Amino acid sequence: MEKNQRINCTVTSCKYNEKQRQECALEQIIVAPVQGNETKMPEESMCSSYENKQN
Repeated sequence: MEKNQRINCTVTSCKYNEKQRQECALEQIIVAPVQGNETKMPEESMCSSYENKQN
């Protein structure tokens, strides 16, 4: 696996959103399933590393 992966972020309420570049400032994120959602579509997962920037 390539080590230079990039994670884009457009969630402006996220503490780790680099708004100017629309990138996630974390070196890694945790992706977790949304409970009770087994659609096999992208919305069945979410970024578990999300933190509100007001915290």
